[in-house]
Amino acid sequence: MSSTRILVVDDQTVVREGLVLLLELLPGIEVAGSASDGEQALAMVAEKRPDVVLMDLRMPRMDGVEATRRIREEHPGTEVVVLTTYADDESIFAALRAGARGYLTKDAGADEIAQAVAAVRDGAAQLDPSVQRRLIEAVAAGDRPRTSRAGFPDGLTRREAEVLALIAQGRSNGEIAGDLFISEATVKTHINNLFAKANLRDRAQAVTYAFRHGLAG
Repeated sequence: MSSTRILVVDDQTVVREGLVLLLELLPGIEVAGSASDGEQALAMVAEKRPDVVLMDLRMPRMDGVEATRRIREEHPGTEVVVLTTYADDESIFAALRAGARGYLTKDAGADEIAQAVAAVRDGAAQLDPSVQRRLIEAVAAGDRPRTSRAGFPDGLTRREAEVLALIAQGRSNGEIAGDLFISEATVKTHINNLFAKANLRDRAQAVTYAFRHGLAG
């Protein structure tokens, strides 16, 4: 097999540059480039056509989940391995639903990263042991991802409830995007969804609804 071409995506310069240096030392791996957010990653995947993207999750402009979803939809030949600090249910399930085939936390060593890259390129999946345990526990308990669990009115997801709470605090779409490390387009999608579910016409109604249901933050 030829060298695996990797795009590194992380908004922290020191982490991004460190990963590039690390990967360049690994046999069979070629670094195709690096990006500082999801929007840049999407553009670079179109230009560089890497085999694998090593993707952070929490980034400005476009977060890693949205970027993963777009990459898998628009460039199905490129696999995504998430490399993040976060191993909570919401992050794990959101990334896997978006199409990530690997999920590692940032304490992973060079060998683990290389193994995950090789696995996803071969069509397999590679998950951090702690992530595997959480998935097994969720299946055994019959859990669904927290973003779609019952508990919020009118079937709102956890993320939609977070957006609603920020609307109630008077935050603009741009400010909400910054607070949640997602793109404004994603914020608009969440707002449209929660407005439809709760039968809301405008932000004023949304504020009233949030306070009535105890979701104002």
